[in-house]
Amino acid sequence: MSELKVISADELEQKMKNKEELELIDVRENDEVAEGMIPGAKHIPMGNIPMHLDQLSTDKEYIIVCRAGRRSENVCYFLQDHGYKVVNMEGGMLDWKGETI
Repeated sequence: MSELKVISADELEQKMKNKEELELIDVRENDEVAEGMIPGAKHIPMGNIPMHLDQLSTDKEYIIVCRAGRRSENVCYFLQDHGYKVVNMEGGMLDWKGETI
């Protein structure tokens, strides 16, 4: 397995403040997302990722988010194995201090 790229919640928040164009995917379950999501994130629960590969582009880099960073890490390995460029947000939403919707 090749090494995953990672980003901290603080680094992600800084990129958003700099108005960088980012592709975020939140892989938490519906009840978790109901508690708040990072603005602009697309919600695809972890178990549904394989059925949504056709909605993702191998030309873009996706930042994968979950509650604590474990599920997003697993999703990153899966997507990376399928030719996608991914970054895991370490610490997940537990580390996120920015705004949520």
